[in-house]
Amino acid sequence: MTIVLTPYWSNGVQKLKVVGRPTPPPRPPYGLTPPALDDSVHHTRCLAQLRSKDKGIEKYIYLSQLKDADPNIFYKICLNNMAEITPLIYTPTVGDACLQFSHIYRRPEGLYVSIKDKGKIGQVLRNWPRTDEARISVVTDGSRILGLGDLGVNGMPISIGKLSLYVAGAGIRPESTVPICLDLGTNNQKFLDDPLYLGLRQPRVPMEEMTEFMEEFMHEMSQVFPNLIVQFEDFSTDKAFAYLDAFRHKYPVFNDDIQGTGAVVLSGFLNAAKLSSAASGRPLSDHRILFLGAGSAGVGVAMQLMSFFKLQGLSDEEARSRIWLVDSQGLIFDERGPMAEHKKIFSRKDYSGAPITNLVDIINYVQPTALFGLSTIKGAFNQDVIETMSALNPRPIIFPLSNPVRLSECEFNEAVQWSNGRAIFASGSPFPEQEFQGRTLYPGQGNNMYIFPGLGLGAILSKVKHVTDSMVEASSLGLANSLTEEEKELDMIYPRVERIREISAEIAKSVIRAAQKADVDRSPELRVMDDEALLNYVKSRMWNP
Repeated sequence: MTIVLTPYWSNGVQKLKVVGRPTPPPRPPYGLTPPALDDSVHHTRCLAQLRSKDKGIEKYIYLSQLKDADPNIFYKICLNNMAEITPLIYTPTVGDACLQFSHIYRRPEGLYVSIKDKGKIGQVLRNWPRTDEARISVVTDGSRILGLGDLGVNGMPISIGKLSLYVAGAGIRPESTVPICLDLGTNNQKFLDDPLYLGLRQPRVPMEEMTEFMEEFMHEMSQVFPNLIVQFEDFSTDKAFAYLDAFRHKYPVFNDDIQGTGAVVLSGFLNAAKLSSAASGRPLSDHRILFLGAGSAGVGVAMQLMSFFKLQGLSDEEARSRIWLVDSQGLIFDERGPMAEHKKIFSRKDYSGAPITNLVDIINYVQPTALFGLSTIKGAFNQDVIETMSALNPRPIIFPLSNPVRLSECEFNEAVQWSNGRAIFASGSPFPEQEFQGRTLYPGQGNNMYIFPGLGLGAILSKVKHVTDSMVEASSLGLANSLTEEEKELDMIYPRVERIREISAEIAKSVIRAAQKADVDRSPELRVMDDEALLNYVKSRMWNP
């Protein structure tokens, strides 16, 4: 089915009612299309039309229209050209799409639930035309979109883009996806002043009021969509942690910024650490990690990376001691003074000197083997920083993870040049490969799309009651172990994105086994399958256009 919004009036206010209509058949009746038109020709034509456009946002608009007009061709193009299409339907192009959403808006493609709906959220959710088919939802409140800040309802392309990747990356059926944007106001004055802005023209509601809204929203989601997995996306830091903690043991929900980002970075770090230790001769347990950025993503990744050290036999406290965090005020340590609750987890108790604010000084103090960026500060990893890391390590691990590209802490060519080709690099957004001294060097991309499609698919198939930490860790280990021999020989730390379906199937299998071990699954028939049979079952449930 596709979605149609019909306007009607209620109490003097024009509203929109969502109704469903049957999806048109794949092929119109004979005579209504040119005789030579077939899927192969149409695929080639659509790809040529896409490539004729020279701006990312124009390509994004074209693909959005194509998905509406012919979803099968859209997803075939995605699957056959993953490396080319992924940056267009998600990062980095989706950042521009969000900034311009109210101006490039064409048609409805998701649910909007506003603070004005409080008390009747269930009624709004029931307007969705495919409640029985719904299996996965990406929910954002638009309060911290990528590194772009509070975008209000302009954050909807995030939910739409992530769900397109669920379909392309893990074969989840398009009709089972539910994009949702929560409109709780915005503190972005630019949008409040924009006559075309599509959201409520009011400041964001206080946290207490939002929490009441969220409790009603999640309860009603569980009633209207009883088979739904919920992914929280791009909530501001305090809300991200608060609502994950509040709901993770009540409903099948996870936060991609905290858990998904942590899982994909853990996977890349597992492989990067092996390369780095091979060059230095130091054991894996000796790695030391420095984070620039202590928001929800930074702390979430740091929490996930504790698993790396625990896998080496370290205790929780020993694992925590291998991680340092830096925020806008410098190194985070107890005696610095009051700080946000989430930062206290990694606040240093073993430092009591004067505040250290310069990143090079902090690197010289900490002596890290790995430097991670989740700060959204373009150029934060400058030449002095990379050269200092390179002086300390034969193969420094440099992960500038902020999105989109214009907010990345450094670019791949810079890391290659300043480290003399020795950096082990992964970024949040894509960068081109580099030629250096007769070698081709490949940048890793710590893109969450390696993790969440397989994690979601595994959760759906096992019908989980909750998404556990062990399931998230299983997705990370599944990704880390997915490198081919050729990819290992090229010193790649992430597999080629073209293999995403294969990778997602393996991750889903690992997630199902973790759910069974944690006793949160509700698909007993999967428990009796051996691993080969389970993997074949997962693959058989993947939708193909």
